[in-house]
Amino acid sequence: MRTEYDSLGPVSIPDDAPWGPQTQRSLENFRIGSEKISPEIIRAFAFVKKAAALVNRDYGKLSDEKCSLITAAADKILAGELDGAFPLSVWQTGSGTQTNMNVNEVIAHLSGGALHPNDDVNMSQSSNDTFPTALHVAAVAAVTDKLIPAIRRLEDIFGRLEKENEGIIKSGRTHLQDATPIAFSQEISGWRYCLVNSREQIEASLEFVRRLAIGGTAVGTGINAPQGFDSAMADKLTELTGHRFVPDENKFHALTSKDAIAFSHGAMKALAANLMKIANDVRWLASGPRLGLGEITIPANEPGSSIMPGKVNPTQCEALTMLCAEVMGNDATVGFAASQGNFELNVFITVIAFKYFESINLLADGMDSFGKNCAAGIRADREKMRENLDRSLMNVTCLSPVIGYENAAKVAKTAHETGGTLRDAALRLGFMTAEEFDEIYHPERNI
Repeated sequence: MRTEYDSLGPVSIPDDAPWGPQTQRSLENFRIGSEKISPEIIRAFAFVKKAAALVNRDYGKLSDEKCSLITAAADKILAGELDGAFPLSVWQTGSGTQTNMNVNEVIAHLSGGALHPNDDVNMSQSSNDTFPTALHVAAVAAVTDKLIPAIRRLEDIFGRLEKENEGIIKSGRTHLQDATPIAFSQEISGWRYCLVNSREQIEASLEFVRRLAIGGTAVGTGINAPQGFDSAMADKLTELTGHRFVPDENKFHALTSKDAIAFSHGAMKALAANLMKIANDVRWLASGPRLGLGEITIPANEPGSSIMPGKVNPTQCEALTMLCAEVMGNDATVGFAASQGNFELNVFITVIAFKYFESINLLADGMDSFGKNCAAGIRADREKMRENLDRSLMNVTCLSPVIGYENAAKVAKTAHETGGTLRDAALRLGFMTAEEFDEIYHPERNI
């Protein structure tokens, strides 16, 4: 063990630990759960510290030597060389102060004493503006680089399935009841557009997330930061990350409100709702194989039962729907946490960040797994679709313009009660001749 000091006094730290006293205090005081600060946040903090060092150097506040030490350490974090150096719990101070200091202390430790974690690494900054800045930087990167590509990959799978299934007509369903005919390709297009709309909504939400709190420092006034520091930092982070950022024009809003992240996560919740619909549709359509709808087949990836031989279950659908439920729960947490901006600061930001990135990772990984292991292998059972279509009583809808709604309803009811066809019922009731029925009864023409 070694002894280091902070404003509260001495702290014993393991010799091999690359952090300082404030990180150690947090480790000892918050032994809560197993959830750790998201690696996305740590990576974004490295960008923030590197950008701040470069900007402070340009302002003449930081020497070239110290700037080089900070940027070199930040680069090591970005390269993944120090992943074990950031062990703090999500359940810590809600401003993320201890994680900001964890990063400051690690960078200072790497300098061998040449850097002070507060005076040098944290220059012109506060935990209150760096953590929300790191959150926004990480959010834009994760959505752009991981979530959006995963959505597009599943879009592409459904686009291929649309083309492969053109010309196949099946029964539509509303209220879980038989409805008028639909092309299977049209049904698939509905799944694809669920993804298209969700993607566009999530992308639109990023315009608010690009606005950064940096430069607000402690309460939004910018104390201890030079004039124009916010714009210089946004420009430097844009340069370093390859993602566009701008300063939030009102730092008092930026520090206390988490509306941008809540809005963005809400768009992810909408994606989860659409994925829940898609996965449920697929498992309903694949139900059976003999006693369900059985209109499609999906890949048999593993045995489905420990007691029923030969059973295959829609496990990818189940995994996707479960993670969608988790994302919806996360949205409730994010929304409530975002409402806790008391006076000049929100102190629920660490749980907001944790849930935000958990949702991104679950959605992206879940879509890739579902796409690869289920959706890509969907095949239409044309014979079953045709059989169900021919048996559907709702095809009577195409007779309504000729014999009227009430008479068409009588035809459907009679066919259902007798177990006969719509044609038999229409002729029995005397509403149409065989020739008239055969001329009119082409429900697929309305697709």
